[in-house]
Amino acid sequence: RADELGVESALSFLREVDAINQRRRARTIDIARGLIGGSFAGRTVGVLGASFKPNSDDIRDSPALDVAATINSLGARVTVYDPEALENAKRAYPQLNFAHTMLEAVRDAEVVLLLTEWAEFRDADPDELGKVVAEKRIVDGRNALDPDYWRSRGWTYRALGRP
Repeated sequence: RADELGVESALSFLREVDAINQRRRARTIDIARGLIGGSFAGRTVGVLGASFKPNSDDIRDSPALDVAATINSLGARVTVYDPEALENAKRAYPQLNFAHTMLEAVRDAEVVLLLTEWAEFRDADPDELGKVVAEKRIVDGRNALDPDYWRSRGWTYRALGRP
């Protein structure tokens, strides 16, 4: 139908955007897997964010929940926290664990994934989080954190598109 309307090029563009977004999800998972030694089996992962975007409880096609569910399916114990979308996420992804606070979500985590750029996460104190995680490793899937600051606080920091 797009071809009939003469908008095939726009449709191709949207397909490419979707493919890029899917690759970003896979790359986030690969970065986290690399940080914990190559396998999620038996590992503990804390996920910050469930909503599609901050300041919303919308989880439709949420990259954060897709990444969390994939990591869970690879054998990790995944705990998710989101300030607004928790109830929606619980209903849609009952196989995941959910926390009511950021600190609860990352407790004993061997890697933390920041997957929705809520202000609460951007402003998180790496020293406070460092007290409860098993390992100070973070994957900033939204490029929302200051890498130099987090590294200066003893964290191994990785992000998409950043060294």
